[in-house]
Amino acid sequence: MKLENTISQVTRVWLEIFGMWPNSSCIFLRRIFWVVALIFEQVGQYQYIIMHLYSTEISELMNHLSAAMSFTLFCIKLVVFWYKQRTFKRLLVMMAIDWEKCFNEEVHIFATTNNVKLSQRFANMTVVLFSIAVILYSSNILHTGTDKTSNASITQPLILEMELPFHYNRRFVYELVIIAQFFHLWLCSCAIGLLNALLINLILHVSGQIDILREWVMKIFSKEKGRGASLFMIKKAIRKHQKIITFSEHIEDLYSNIAMALFVSDTLIICCLGFIMVTSIGTSDAARIIIRTVLFYFVINMEAFIFCFAGEYLSAKSQSIGDAAYDTCWYDSYSTANRIIPFLIMRSQNQLTITIGKVTNLSLERFTNIIRVSASYVSVLLAMY
Repeated sequence: MKLENTISQVTRVWLEIFGMWPNSSCIFLRRIFWVVALIFEQVGQYQYIIMHLYSTEISELMNHLSAAMSFTLFCIKLVVFWYKQRTFKRLLVMMAIDWEKCFNEEVHIFATTNNVKLSQRFANMTVVLFSIAVILYSSNILHTGTDKTSNASITQPLILEMELPFHYNRRFVYELVIIAQFFHLWLCSCAIGLLNALLINLILHVSGQIDILREWVMKIFSKEKGRGASLFMIKKAIRKHQKIITFSEHIEDLYSNIAMALFVSDTLIICCLGFIMVTSIGTSDAARIIIRTVLFYFVINMEAFIFCFAGEYLSAKSQSIGDAAYDTCWYDSYSTANRIIPFLIMRSQNQLTITIGKVTNLSLERFTNIIRVSASYVSVLLAMY
């Protein structure tokens, strides 16, 4: 089985770095490293927020809080993927099997290849976009670097403000800390984006398999065949439908809890970033703050949109199976064959979807709820500001 054909190489490299790719080398050591690094980073960030809760301007506090919550969400994603390692491996194996079968049926290889290429382009675009966001978010170091005074007692700013257990005012130590923070932020940010790209990859694979199933159903009950519908092909289509349902259930199992954490955290992060940009308007540092924040705000919105769009797209695609079966000439076939079609239609009416912690379905309506609630929180904060 060719697993390298199912997931883009960029996504696979990042999954291996963070110990999420099944059967990768030194997976336990990689997980231990990231557990220690992320715990150290999260403790330092939240400790800084608590210690400067009343001494820092509210806009800066919102900035630190949004960064800390983004890393908290990433920690949740990591833990879920580590815990659901077997589910993720089943998804990869099923994708590899479907890929191999496409070579035996050359008609379907083009649709599958197009979905893979689209997933690869999206993964590459994600890395570029998140890399630019990290560079812009780190631009505050360049700004403050021009305003440094000769007083060595002044605490120099960090990319991610946190309480460190050592003094970093010395130039060499400070530069090492900045470099370490930049690469840590870049790796984690790209991993956050590529986990979203992985969801798109999985959804596009399901979409391709649904298109293949719809084509089978249309051919089985076409006008040319009339009553000659093959019972063997009908059973093959039913088995294909069952595999699609199983695959989507694995996606739901892998991303459901992540969607719950994302729905809560992204609402608060979007609120914080929106408040920062609105309050910065009219100040002397408005341009610097907006340039630093606007792409961060965009990628957080994009993350929420990707999850909601994936759920909406999967539901619409699963419903199209029943529509395709209903539009065929199934009524002209023998009774042994056409009796199966109503069951296929009824089963497809139970839409495949991704839920938010088994509570509600992900859809574009949920995305509008996130934006609306975030805007409401911003208005409340502005009234209190």
